[in-house]
Amino acid sequence: MKKFGIFGGTFNPVHYGHLRAAEEVRERLALEKILFVPSQNPPLKTKDIASARQRYEMLMLALRGNKHFELSDIEFRLKGKSYTVRTIETLQSLYRDVVFCFLLGIDAFLDIPNWWHPERLTALTDFVVISRPGNFFEDLMKSPYIKTGRSILKALDSAKDGHCKVKLKSNRNAVLLPLTPVGISSTEIRRLVRRGKSIKFLLPPEVESYIISSKLYK
Repeated sequence: MKKFGIFGGTFNPVHYGHLRAAEEVRERLALEKILFVPSQNPPLKTKDIASARQRYEMLMLALRGNKHFELSDIEFRLKGKSYTVRTIETLQSLYRDVVFCFLLGIDAFLDIPNWWHPERLTALTDFVVISRPGNFFEDLMKSPYIKTGRSILKALDSAKDGHCKVKLKSNRNAVLLPLTPVGISSTEIRRLVRRGKSIKFLLPPEVESYIISSKLYK
């Protein structure tokens, strides 16, 4: 069976932090592909967001030429709000020869109780929980879905490499993976654009040109 990672998000816009995280996860966990799934109609994010088509086109530019990264339009073909449970169930039905894991940051994993059918989601697939600047693996003690000791999480917070596999309460696995810190955020990029400041070297030049020519985030 092939092993793919699902990397979902608004990607508003995609930047080097997203791309570097995906590359490290793919390489360190020996995944064949990372499937980028832009949210078509995100239920929890509505402010200052580019259109679904614009975010998709920016991702297309950013991923072009990388054989290990694939862009999916699955959420464009599903009606209604973009719920992760529906997306993963649909992908599992389309890719019968693939085992998926779902990538998300520590902050997003902690927010899962606010997602649509969280119990169903945590039983549906394995997870890869990645570090992000400003978040700590020890914070996962607050999650109702993860089963592990505080000492293990604290050790990961000081680790420069390596990873840890833990069990979720659904009996699915979660790989906790510290990554190279990249302090870039889509929020900050949008803020810089609004202020008329440079966003060069924060994202691929093709994406920067797209933002400027489309007058996004002004």
